[in-house]
Amino acid sequence: MTAVERAGVRELAGGRSLGDALDPAFFEVRGWEATTSGLVLRGTLRASPDEVRRHVSETAAAVLGGEPLVLLREDSEGAVVLLVTDAAREEASLGSVPRQRPLLSLGLALAALVTTTFAGAAHQGVDLIRDPGAWTVGLPYGLGLMLVLGVHEMGHYLMARRHGIRASLPYFIPVPFALGTFGAFISLPALVRTRRQLFDVGVAGPLAGLAVAVPALALGLRWSAVLPYDPSATVHQGMSVNASMMLALVARLSIGGEVAQGHYLVLHPLAFAGWLGLMVTALNLLPVGQLDGGHVAHALLGRARADWIGKAALIGMVALGLFVWSGLLLWALLVYLVAGRRGEPPQDDLTPLDGKRRVLAWASFALLALILLPLPHALSPALGLHCPYL
Repeated sequence: MTAVERAGVRELAGGRSLGDALDPAFFEVRGWEATTSGLVLRGTLRASPDEVRRHVSETAAAVLGGEPLVLLREDSEGAVVLLVTDAAREEASLGSVPRQRPLLSLGLALAALVTTTFAGAAHQGVDLIRDPGAWTVGLPYGLGLMLVLGVHEMGHYLMARRHGIRASLPYFIPVPFALGTFGAFISLPALVRTRRQLFDVGVAGPLAGLAVAVPALALGLRWSAVLPYDPSATVHQGMSVNASMMLALVARLSIGGEVAQGHYLVLHPLAFAGWLGLMVTALNLLPVGQLDGGHVAHALLGRARADWIGKAALIGMVALGLFVWSGLLLWALLVYLVAGRRGEPPQDDLTPLDGKRRVLAWASFALLALILLPLPHALSPALGLHCPYL
């Protein structure tokens, strides 16, 4: 049991508990309890979160001794909770980030470039084990996908460093089949200081990756085959340009009038990499748990509301998997297993985002909708697109 917990379960010097010592002009205490995490105080804020945190920190240091860490949180019902614990908790959290291993990061990146190049060639019907001289066939896909994933993770990394948060270098996960990689990741401390930091680091990755995925898709579409729509065909080759509002918009801007004469696209490998980049962005923007979108939702709406939205998103994926496309069931399971658990709230989980960040948060979820939702039939003529269903 820590010194803070021992102080919470006995009377303090002078016969006053920490709750009695706090100035109600800052925080009006309505109850407290000692837990394994520290001393929990419940009550009402009477000043700004920064002022309350500073006052509680100073008072706890004077009453309890040492250098306590004060966390401002919300409980499951959205009520204000202060957690007073040992400063060692923060040090342990920061120490959980592994040391930088640039050679390992570079080695995994090179390995992933090889496996994605093999995958890109395999998508074109070329086996590079039998015909290694044809490696350039798989390079547009390999380089395109690696750039999207790498820039996505570097967005997280650079934003974390900008906020003074320790972060590991990106690590790719190469696999010798399917897409050639399971993506990439960086390690961050479990505990950040504010909602703003949580938001900035969370949203930076998808936006950075999107800045590469969209140009890759646009350029790849110029080299893609546009197939005329055949109303008598029961199975169509390629993918429908109306499958995604974002795809339809990028296709209209990239190849323009050609799309009006044909509705189905056989994607060039670079376009396929760009399209996968869009889907990676959408997957990460889902407002679930430890996904980037889960962090954005938490920073925007608070932990309690974000938890409900995350559960609704998972239920929605399962429902769509049961009644629309069964493949979503696998994605829902992966999202739940990999990112479904709740993350550690920031030290200050009460100060809301500023106006600009709130606008950017809602814009990121609008991007999620643009990528995932099909183009409504009524908008096809407005974009100059041929819609075979009308």
